[in-house]
Amino acid sequence: MSSDTWPPQLKDWVAKCLGQMTDANRAEAQAELRQVIADAFTAKTLWTTDWAGVQLQSLLPKPTPVVNGLKRKIAEPSATSKKAKKSSSQKSTSASAWDLGDQATLNRRAERFQREHEIEKQKNLRTQQQQQSQPSAALKANPQGAHLFNRIWRADSPSTLGSNPDDPEADPNVPNWDRHTIVGTNQELFKDYLRLTSEPKPEMIRPYSVLQQTYTVLKQRWHDKCSYDWICNQLKSLRQDLTVQRIKNELTVLVYEMHARIALETADMVEYNQCQAALKNLYELGIPGRVGEFTAYRILMLLHGRNKSELNLYVGQLTPKQKVAETVQHALRVQRALSIGNYHALFKLYINAPNMGGYIMDHFIDRERAKALMIMSKAYRTLSLQFIHDELEFDSLGLAREFLATHGVSAFTNPNSPDTEKTLDCKTAFQMISQAYEEKYRRVLIRGAV
Repeated sequence: MSSDTWPPQLKDWVAKCLGQMTDANRAEAQAELRQVIADAFTAKTLWTTDWAGVQLQSLLPKPTPVVNGLKRKIAEPSATSKKAKKSSSQKSTSASAWDLGDQATLNRRAERFQREHEIEKQKNLRTQQQQQSQPSAALKANPQGAHLFNRIWRADSPSTLGSNPDDPEADPNVPNWDRHTIVGTNQELFKDYLRLTSEPKPEMIRPYSVLQQTYTVLKQRWHDKCSYDWICNQLKSLRQDLTVQRIKNELTVLVYEMHARIALETADMVEYNQCQAALKNLYELGIPGRVGEFTAYRILMLLHGRNKSELNLYVGQLTPKQKVAETVQHALRVQRALSIGNYHALFKLYINAPNMGGYIMDHFIDRERAKALMIMSKAYRTLSLQFIHDELEFDSLGLAREFLATHGVSAFTNPNSPDTEKTLDCKTAFQMISQAYEEKYRRVLIRGAV
C-alpha cells in the first residue's frame, strides 16, 4: 500500500501524529498508527473516515500515579546531603533542556513532512491530468486495438488503493507501459525493414489505418507473383510497426498467418517458425484466427522434427473442439500412420493434405519413403519401378528413378530397359537404402523451430 494513494486528510493527520510523538511513546504510537491505517484500508474506509476526529490512545496524556505518602516517607532516607541535592538539581535541569530540544526537533520534522506532502500533492495532480487525457488519444489512434487500453483510469476511486494488483497506481514499482505507447504518423504504404537499435520515432512508424492498406496491397502483390525477398522484407516491416505500437488484434493475426503461409510455400522455415510462435501467443490471448489450420501445421512440424515427447504433450493438451477440425484430424491421422508404420496410409494422406500441410510434409516425406522402401525390400525379392511409383506416391516414374539414384540405389536387374519395365533387386537394394538412410536421416536439424 503506497502513501501516494492516501487522501490528503489522512496525510495531514499522519503529519500531526508524528509531530506529537516523543521517544517515550514513539514505538507504541507508530504501531497504533499503522494498525489504524491498516484497519481502514481493509474496511475500504480510507476516503470516508473523518481523520481529523481520530485520536491515538498512545498519544493521550497519561495520569500521574498517586503514591502513598507514608510509604514514600519511609522509603526516602531520613537525611540528604548537600551533594545529593546538587546532583538532583542537575538532573532536573538537564531533563528539562532535553525535552525542549526534542520538541524543537519534532516541530522541524513535522514542517519538513508538510512541505514534502505539498510537493507530492502537486506531482500527483499533474500525473492524474496526464492519465485522464492519455487513454482517449490512444483509443482514437487505434480503434481496432482498443482492448489493449482496457485499464480503468480512476484517480480518485477507492479501488486504486490496492484492490486491483494490475493497476500501476497500486504499486509504484510497476511501470505503466500504456503511457509510453507510441502512435505512428508515417503515411507510406511500403517501407523497408530495419532492425531497431534505438527508441522508435512516430515519424518512422505507420499508423493503424496505413497498416491495413499495406496488408491488403501486399496480399494482392503476392497473388500477382512478386519477388519473395521483397514481400518478406515488407511483411517483416509491417510486423515491426504492429509490435512497436503494441497492436494485437485481428489484423495482427492476419499478417502473421499470411507471412507463415508464404514462408511455407517458399520453404523459408526460419520465418515460418517465427510466425508460428507469434501466432501461438496471439491465439492464447483469444484473438480469432485460423487456429485449427495452424494447430495442424504445428503437429506436422513436430512430426518432422521427430520430437515425440513434445508432440505427445501438445496433442494431449488439445481440446475436443480443436480435435474436431478437419485439418487437425488429418494431422493426427498422419501421426498415427507414422507411429504404427502404415506407410501406405501415410502417402495417401500426403497426397490429400489440406491447406499448406503438403508443404510441411515435403520436408520429411523422402525420409519416410526411404524407410518404407527398406520395409518393402525385406518383404519382396523384386519390385518394379512402376509399383514403387504407385506405392510411394511419386508424381512420375522419372522422379521415382531419381529418388533411387540420389539414395545410391542402382540394383536394377534390367538397367537398360525403359522405366515402365525396370525391376529392382530387393536383396541388393536393401543394403544400399539402409546405408543411405543412416547417413541422411538419422539426425534432423530444424532452424528456428519453436
